[in-house]
Amino acid sequence: MAFPFLRSDPVLNSVLISNIQGRIDNLLYDPAPPVFASVHQDDEVVGVVCCTAMRGVMLGALDSEYLPPVLAAVIESGAEVKFVEGVPEVTSAFASQYAEKLGKQFAEDRTTRLHKLVDFTPLEAPGHARLAAEADLAAVTRMIGGFGDAIGARITLEEEERWASDRIRLSRLWVWEYDGRVVSMAAHNGGVFGASRIGSVYTPPEERGNGYAGALTAHVTREILDAGDQACLFTDLANPTSNKIYARIGYRKVVDFVRYAVR
Repeated sequence: MAFPFLRSDPVLNSVLISNIQGRIDNLLYDPAPPVFASVHQDDEVVGVVCCTAMRGVMLGALDSEYLPPVLAAVIESGAEVKFVEGVPEVTSAFASQYAEKLGKQFAEDRTTRLHKLVDFTPLEAPGHARLAAEADLAAVTRMIGGFGDAIGARITLEEEERWASDRIRLSRLWVWEYDGRVVSMAAHNGGVFGASRIGSVYTPPEERGNGYAGALTAHVTREILDAGDQACLFTDLANPTSNKIYARIGYRKVVDFVRYAVR
């Protein structure tokens, strides 16, 4: 029953959709079962929320009027909540009320911006893009480790290798190659309901400043468009450089998201 709601705006609901599809594709491996909740008004689903051990509570763009039943459902589930993420107003209210009821404290730790491609402009850089292959596993595993360090969400080496291997298997991981070296990577979550989100874009520090990540993101964007899907991505608002690069490709703001973490 939740799919028509998610399908109504696959860009805005991209995080929720990818958490469902990722489990279908065996790409997500939380240490505890996830909790999914839907809010119903008469026979219509008007909100969907996901709570996982790794990502916490993902509220998306939930309307604030539906916060009370969602808060009650999460508390009743007994899930251990480490993070709460969604549009600022409802996320702030959820974190405050959840903390009050369970005696916890939350602090804002990240603000991101969801972008959707509006007008595509390719970017150029020395080298070329290609799908990652098994021979690239060691290189992209190191890169996902660096990406995890950069966003403060490092996982184990075994999980990094599995992350890379699974996406190579599904042809969802791209690399930029220059002079025989893999110098940048970018993944996408596959098209679902007509939209695909790019993520985990990373260039090692020693390879930066050459335009590799921008050119690779533009290439993956073109692949998504050629498949007939909308392209979207998140940026960290604390990183003005990446925001400028994606704007050059043609990405435009949809909405900001904020994340609160348990102190």
